[in-house]
Amino acid sequence: MQSSGEKIDRREFLSRGIAASAVSALASPVRGCGEDRVARIAITLDLEMSRHYPKRGMTEWDYQKGNLDEPTKRYAVEAGRIVRSYGGVIHYFCVGRVLEQANVDWLKQLAADGHPLGNHTYDHVNLKARTPTEAQFRFRRSPWLVRGKTVAEVIVENIRLTTMALKERTGIRVRGFRAPGGFFNGLADRPDLQRMLLDLGFRWASTKYPRHPLGKVGQPPDKAIYDGIVAAQRQAQPFQYPSGLVEVPMSPISDVTAFRSRLWKLPWFLRATRQAVSWAIDNAAVFDFLAHPSCLVVEDPDFAIVHEICRMVKAAGQKATLTDLAAIADTV
Repeated sequence: MQSSGEKIDRREFLSRGIAASAVSALASPVRGCGEDRVARIAITLDLEMSRHYPKRGMTEWDYQKGNLDEPTKRYAVEAGRIVRSYGGVIHYFCVGRVLEQANVDWLKQLAADGHPLGNHTYDHVNLKARTPTEAQFRFRRSPWLVRGKTVAEVIVENIRLTTMALKERTGIRVRGFRAPGGFFNGLADRPDLQRMLLDLGFRWASTKYPRHPLGKVGQPPDKAIYDGIVAAQRQAQPFQYPSGLVEVPMSPISDVTAFRSRLWKLPWFLRATRQAVSWAIDNAAVFDFLAHPSCLVVEDPDFAIVHEICRMVKAAGQKATLTDLAAIADTV
């Protein structure tokens, strides 16, 4: 899943016209989800720095994904407080290098408040990299860090280190795994990675980000774009791979795809999110909101998106619940 040595992530996958028919053939059908007619809405935040934030042109974060700045950490904590006030939790996914920072009390507080924290690898590595140096920008700049290792060894070490760091530095037990970037077909084409995660103790993972229409950069999405994003929610429902690993996909559209890649405005993103959540509630389905505090602190400083999702779930009454990905995985 690489091209000309550059890392391929969810944003680039979306623009490719790769047929996905093989994915449905490889994945087991969803069983149990929605049978109680309750929509399961999860808010998930990836704790990492994002290129082009807090201003365009900032790309050094590619090499320092875990060096969270103070505004990003404050946003993550406040978002958790807001969701807690609605009776829910946020499922955070932490890049391991965050644990190298001087103060990690904020992470401990998130866990103490009941928010689960998952593994997002140590350096934000690409699970489908073909070579060790392709796994992360940091390794291209400093190839000696992975010299003599296979790509599989690099990935396994990145995942193990994060689980270890969270436990040793904060006492937090990792809850689930999310693949950096995400893939349009999840891990359907990589049974070896499915087995690797199972061997590492993960019974579920969040690796799939379905393809959906994007529209023109900087232009308001038209009805076809919104309809396409809603239609993609059907491909973002949890399922089980033949290996037994449960997949809990990320629901489009993500914040970095909308704001960073397509230069959307907040009202456009809010509309897309409302329509997707409404579809999930109407169909007793799953919606896994994917975002990054390092992006939202700039694009949505007043937490409008978090408030809107929580208000929609509250208004739905018994038809919807705010939950985490581990609870969603239990329904499969």
